Amino acid sequence: MNPKKHRATSGSPYEATVGFSRGVREGKLVAISGTAPIWPDGHVSPDALVQTRRCYEIAVAALEELGGSVKDVLRTRHFVTSPDVIEAVAQAHGEVFGEVRPASTIVQVAGLVDPRWLVEVEIDAVVD
Repeated sequence: MNPKKHRATSGSPYEATVGFSRGVREGKLVAISGTAPIWPDGHVSPDALVQTRRCYEIAVAALEELGGSVKDVLRTRHFVTSPDVIEAVAQAHGEVFGEVRPASTIVQVAGLVDPRWLVEVEIDAVVD
């Protein structure tokens, strides 16, 4: 393993079976993997705003574990299953990143790994 590379975990059951980390930092660059709206007990809220807030709660915790903060975020990506959820996703994004204003993309997809998920998010950051 590269001693300059650090990893964060969120406890997702997919991390071990798929072989990925919630987040990886190498030097100043931090990449946070696609993050789904799952609570520790496996619960998923049916509400898109609640889901997006949960995604960011998990993703930002991983970013912080790797020494970063919301102010370091350069880009966010959102994968949504319906245009009906975009307003809720945008609201949650504004709550977290309103002052930071990173580059951001929302992409509509046919579906996500779990049909309960309405949104999945990714974060890229540069940490000084």
